Amino acid sequence: MARDKTLWELYTDEQLQEMEQVGARYRQCLDQGKTERECVRLSVEMARAAGYRSLKECVKEGVSLKTGDKVYADYNGKCLVLYHIGQEPIENGMNILGAHIDSPRIDVKQNPLYENTGYAYLDTHYYGGIKKYQWVTIPLAIHGVVIKKDGTKVDIVIGENEDEPVFAITDLLIHLAGKQMTKTGSTVIEGEGLDLLVGSIPQKKDDDEKSDADGNADAEDKKLTDEEKKLAKTPVKANILRLLKETYDIEEEDFLSAELEIVPAGKARELGFDRSMILSYGQDDRICAFTSLMAMLDINTPKRTACCLLVDKEEVGSQGASGMQSRFFENMTAELLALMGYPSALSLRRTLQNSSMLSSDVSAGLDPMYADVFEPKNAAYLNKGVVFNKFTGARGKSGSNDANPEFMAAIRRILDENQVQFQTAELGKVDVGGGGTIAYIMANYGMEVIDCGLAVLCMHAPMEVSSKADVYEGVRAYKVFLENMTNIYGL
Repeated sequence: MARDKTLWELYTDEQLQEMEQVGARYRQCLDQGKTERECVRLSVEMARAAGYRSLKECVKEGVSLKTGDKVYADYNGKCLVLYHIGQEPIENGMNILGAHIDSPRIDVKQNPLYENTGYAYLDTHYYGGIKKYQWVTIPLAIHGVVIKKDGTKVDIVIGENEDEPVFAITDLLIHLAGKQMTKTGSTVIEGEGLDLLVGSIPQKKDDDEKSDADGNADAEDKKLTDEEKKLAKTPVKANILRLLKETYDIEEEDFLSAELEIVPAGKARELGFDRSMILSYGQDDRICAFTSLMAMLDINTPKRTACCLLVDKEEVGSQGASGMQSRFFENMTAELLALMGYPSALSLRRTLQNSSMLSSDVSAGLDPMYADVFEPKNAAYLNKGVVFNKFTGARGKSGSNDANPEFMAAIRRILDENQVQFQTAELGKVDVGGGGTIAYIMANYGMEVIDCGLAVLCMHAPMEVSSKADVYEGVRAYKVFLENMTNIYGL
């Protein structure tokens, strides 16, 4: 491949048409999947439409699985794994695409609603690495679920339709910001200052609390509970609670068992006069998750069993039951093997150790406005295809998975044979950059793993920038990997 050229210079007219179709579908996925739960829900719908069955239902029914079968499993709607059983014995290993579906955001605290000087706010805690000042004065939406005490789940999405309200985090006007402007970027907006403005209308007093015809208050109607007395002192908060009750049938205590995420409102958009780029929230790492999913759903029965893994919690260390450090993937693979006639723990170990994986996570695209933090020879560029990071980590590769050169050589071969464009990169200059992915966790099984994602600008910002061409090339690369990767040790 001509790696000195951009994809725009290499694509045929037919490929450009396909690229537009893939890009349009990708933007729809971004709009419909702004949270982990929404990503899983959408991915399951797409998988079922492509002929996938629930692995958990297969286990319950005692179904025997064979070559060509397609199954999926999720954990509580927050992470997902898909398997397409291949022609080779599964103990020879799988070809795995792994990405994460959580993105930096702001979360609502469990005791969030309060009133201050006639305004109602939701108290928040940010999630993942963000520049806090980027989140003020932009339109924000609330997505998530509220689980009531009786187990009822209430889905919440407010701020995405044009006829719905949005929310905002306020900032100080420049005329009074002399002291604020002397602060560093990390402190110009404090974490406790990211509270969400949600209302300003006080609740009206009920008619039965007014004086009767004789001008005397009715004694019975004037008896208020302690909670009512408290709310009477915060009428704006009381009005918000009334609206929540009327609209969603939820009460203040229901925030205790809620999972509400604050994200930028609005749809993914084409960027530039030439419409060559995509501007959207959550492209880290949903650009890799959705392209991996598209590739997975587009393959025929592969030689090796194909697997697509979409996980949660990467932005905060991959802990938790829905993160990569949980046993979810291992347990679901064990269930798959049992239904295929491989019930032993040794079969599971062989399968995982002999597998090959692309840990699909974004790379920082070189931004000429900030060129001093990049090393140009080893930087990722938009419009030049998928990006391989042989190692990640920081400060001497700390926390890194450092991929084997034998694995990279095998990948080079199959991508070149199939005319797929790729590049290699590091995350910034040696003493400046660094980061981590789920690669090192999967490498603990002994499998071959390398980071392979797509370049974005403005990573971790409320709105990130990607290339349409890279999205299309990502799908092509992931499909080639699933269909052509073999065990590099000859199994």
